[in-house]
Amino acid sequence: MFQVSLQRVARYEREEVEEGLARLLESLGGMERYVKPGERVLIKPNLLSAKPPEAAVTTHPEVLRAVILAVQHAGGIALVGDSPGVGSGRRVAERSGMMRVIEETGAEFVPFEESATVGGTGTFREFELARPYLEADRLINLPKLKTHEMMTMTCCVKNLFGAVVGTRKAAWHLKAGADKELFARMLIEVYMLREPDLNIVDAVVAMEGDGPGSGDPCQVGLLMAGDNAVAVDQVAAEVAGIPKKLLYLESAARNMGLPGSRREEIAVAGADPATALARPLRLPHLSDVQFGLPRFLKNRLRHQFTSRPEVAPEKCELCGICVKACPPDAIRVQGGRLRFDYQRCIRCFCCRELCPHAALTLKDGFLLRLMKKSGRSL
Repeated sequence: MFQVSLQRVARYEREEVEEGLARLLESLGGMERYVKPGERVLIKPNLLSAKPPEAAVTTHPEVLRAVILAVQHAGGIALVGDSPGVGSGRRVAERSGMMRVIEETGAEFVPFEESATVGGTGTFREFELARPYLEADRLINLPKLKTHEMMTMTCCVKNLFGAVVGTRKAAWHLKAGADKELFARMLIEVYMLREPDLNIVDAVVAMEGDGPGSGDPCQVGLLMAGDNAVAVDQVAAEVAGIPKKLLYLESAARNMGLPGSRREEIAVAGADPATALARPLRLPHLSDVQFGLPRFLKNRLRHQFTSRPEVAPEKCELCGICVKACPPDAIRVQGGRLRFDYQRCIRCFCCRELCPHAALTLKDGFLLRLMKKSGRSL
């Protein structure tokens, strides 16, 4: 059985978070089970973009503080690192409040800038992952529970995509992002190259709606933890109330027979995931009903069965972030406004994910609109 622990933590008050973390880890054997004196422990939060803590885009700095202190109390050397979707890791850490915590606790910030090539063991033959991520003695995964327009939910396994440095993320979106099932498999193969020793989920305030970067904060009041990232994600999805058929990562994990992918092999300690929330998290805009279709039909009917990004001119400041972030180079600025090449667009929605002004909307294809209007269960 894989153990997953849930503890109620209502607010990001320092003492409350530290006490909640101690209770959370108690049923798992405490931090001392995962960290030995003198070990270099990489803590990998979610540093998606330069947003303040209250936006719920990044892991909250008080959760990071509590984990750093627990690692140090166990005798470990705390390192903090990630590669954001856009901008420098240091700037995102400063804007999100995490750099202040890193400096106050005496931890070391290790931006993911240099990569090393690692041989793959499945569909993909090799990956380039951040050296600090590969070289640390221990890895603690510290994601934020959020909805995600491409994968429906982002939590433990998806958070590890941050080990892919900078613009190499765009290359993976271009290589695998046009097919959600293939992209999910790629994410799992990244996870399998370096499975975290411990996963701790910040779900005190989660994100719902158009996550992971433009959704709305949602009070959940939980911390979650477990050794197995796949198992923790299973329980997180249960807490969020997300239907299994919309969980691409979890479905891929079951198809691959990964440990922790079956709910019956997971034991939950603490709060009941089925009653943790009064209502399910509000899901992202349904942008794709291609799952289950043969590949040749997906290619032919892609524009009709999917949503496409469009600009809201009154919000767009032509900052160019979406242009730089677009993996297939399908966006340009022309005539004082954004222009999209929808033949090249792979519907990865990196543009929406990273837009700091929430200036990109979605327009449904004809068949997708028709299915939504008919009320067909998807």
